Amino acid sequence: METLTINNVWMMICTALVFFMHLGFALLEIGLTRQKNTLNILFKNIFIITIGLLLYYIVGFNLMYPGFTEDSTGILGFAGFGLEAPLASGTLDLTYNNGYTYWTDFLFQGMFAATAATIVSGAVAERIKIAPFMIFTLVYVGIVYPIAGSWKWGGGFLQTLETPFYDFAGSTLVHSVGGWAALVAVCLLGARIGKFKNGTIQAIPGHNIPLATAGVLILWLGWFGFNGGSVLSADPTLTSITLVTTCLAAASGGVICAIVSFAKFKNLDLTMFLNGILGGLVSITAGADVMSPGDAIIIGAIGGAIIVFAVSLIDRLKLDDPVGAIAVHLICGIWGTLSVGIFGSLASVNQFISQLIGIAAYALICIVTSFIILFTLKKTMGLRVSEKEELEGLDIHEHGMDAYPNFRLNEH
Repeated sequence: METLTINNVWMMICTALVFFMHLGFALLEIGLTRQKNTLNILFKNIFIITIGLLLYYIVGFNLMYPGFTEDSTGILGFAGFGLEAPLASGTLDLTYNNGYTYWTDFLFQGMFAATAATIVSGAVAERIKIAPFMIFTLVYVGIVYPIAGSWKWGGGFLQTLETPFYDFAGSTLVHSVGGWAALVAVCLLGARIGKFKNGTIQAIPGHNIPLATAGVLILWLGWFGFNGGSVLSADPTLTSITLVTTCLAAASGGVICAIVSFAKFKNLDLTMFLNGILGGLVSITAGADVMSPGDAIIIGAIGGAIIVFAVSLIDRLKLDDPVGAIAVHLICGIWGTLSVGIFGSLASVNQFISQLIGIAAYALICIVTSFIILFTLKKTMGLRVSEKEELEGLDIHEHGMDAYPNFRLNEH
């Protein structure tokens, strides 16, 4: 009973830390965008976490983990509606997984579920209509994410490969799943007005970099729960090394990103520094429990360098991602997943091939499903706000109020 209590308490603490990450995402997004769209971004982030938990209760958990009962062999292995569905056979012990309860597992995994849509929110900020974004969130978080997650974490085909695909805490299953959808959404939406003029890239500065900095530090703190909780127990050795590798990768990602950015652009760009930290965190997430501290520093450093070149590439392709979500979550997510086959205790040719198979599988389902959802919404109700609404701000036109009613800049 003592082990059960310790493990369960640790998992609940990690759940709270992952929940706290949603504040970090919100602050980062509003900080890197213009103040006239602040309320719109905050509304989307609050909607994502609230509806995400409800959807995960109704259908998501049972799609993602259908193997809890012997009779869950229906279409897609679906175990039924509602959180109690896996309990229907009466065979489920509440201490079913390393000594923590079924209810704790639901809440921990539910906090992950909404993150995929949060990643998309940042990439499409400042020009997407609120209604189609909400509909996209309902379908992507409610159905696509849990089905994709079941392929690995739910015991699906990627877990049953001869050398199983490995993704400890979600470099692919969470970050790339959101990143692929963000890429599709940005392509279908187009760039913000003024981002590209006469073939040249125009910077559109965020309105509150201190808030963005606070958001990144909150996210780093939240990653203690994101990766630490993915140990799925309070095992002192595994949790300790996981938190060490997580922090070292974040630190090296930030430092190397800042150095490479300075060498390339000849300025000390704080936003690059911040995204370098996130790139390091995303990169280590796939293999945080199987890497040495030295491996983690190398993986994070490469992730940080990737950020600089990925952001430049995305700009050259005339894709407008206000917060760097595609570079951080998609490209570093791919790198982090591949790194499991290159570094650490699992490194081998077979593991690398399995990692490639997993990346390809998730790319396929995410690109196809997000394109179908978003293209359908674009053709039926439209994705993008009008030019007038975009120039004057989504806060006034979508919400009828201002985030800063006594301080409004003349932004265009």
